[in-house]
Amino acid sequence: MKALQVHQFQDYHKHAVEDVDPSPMKPGHVRIDLKAAGVNFPDILIAEGKYQAQPPFPFIPGGEAAGIVSEVADDVKHLKVGDRVSYLGQVGAFATEVVAPVAVVGPIGDMPFDIAAGLVLVYGTSYYALKQRANLKAGETLVVLGAAGGVGLAAVELGKAMGARVIACASTDEKLAVCKEHGADEGINYSGDMDLKKAVKDLGGADVLYDPVGDKFAEPCVRAMNWGGRYMVIGFAAGDIPRIPLNLALLKSIDICGVFWGAWTQRDPKDHMNNLKEIAEMLQTGKIKPRISNHYPLEKFADAFDELTSRRAMGKVILTM
Repeated sequence: MKALQVHQFQDYHKHAVEDVDPSPMKPGHVRIDLKAAGVNFPDILIAEGKYQAQPPFPFIPGGEAAGIVSEVADDVKHLKVGDRVSYLGQVGAFATEVVAPVAVVGPIGDMPFDIAAGLVLVYGTSYYALKQRANLKAGETLVVLGAAGGVGLAAVELGKAMGARVIACASTDEKLAVCKEHGADEGINYSGDMDLKKAVKDLGGADVLYDPVGDKFAEPCVRAMNWGGRYMVIGFAAGDIPRIPLNLALLKSIDICGVFWGAWTQRDPKDHMNNLKEIAEMLQTGKIKPRISNHYPLEKFADAFDELTSRRAMGKVILTM
């Protein structure tokens, strides 16, 4: 099989797609011929040794994918060869096949492989952030940084579906136009030297701040939060981890909430599955409409990673096999 295999932590441009021996079948597992895989920032961080979890070498990065079951262990009864399924794990997705435990495999019906491969992580993360962590209420104002990216655009759609007023913040007018197509009520272009704090305050401030960007964009938005606001720490796509003065949280009774969706799914699988059911319902009713930014063949993984690290993505970046 073909796979992006990591032998040592280094700049992702130095990694390569290789011929790799297929993994042996195990009890409680299925083999999936993968057709598409979603690309996420944690995948890049894992490949470079910058993530909190560091798998043993060699390993294949990639946490979510979709494909067709090609082999089933003897003790697996609810899946069969030919089933269209998704895979959600920490590693293993950037390959032409994966042997996966059935606990992380789910049916996708007739959903396109690229949509199925890029759905669960971004919408799962964003829904957990807005529902369980922020307790977002209808009528509140949600400000989303990096709003045109994978998790950002999911947060825009989910926030709107939950009845919030959504302010999308992005670096180009083109990105803001995409955000408004997906439900954003207002848009702020934070490129250049504009006053982000003033721009958010002029639009009424933030009750909930969804921040996958970090760096210099975080503190101005925190300063523009309303009394009792909730700041969602999602990630740091812009580079530096912000250092928020804690007196800001004190003065406005602000909650600073970490959002570690992957760990939560293991600690609270019942609520996680309920979230997925609700996301599926929103997809079926058209309340959310996943957007694919670009497709890249597996061999062009570095170009796909570049789209994320340069913050050009408008929606989900997908690898195809």
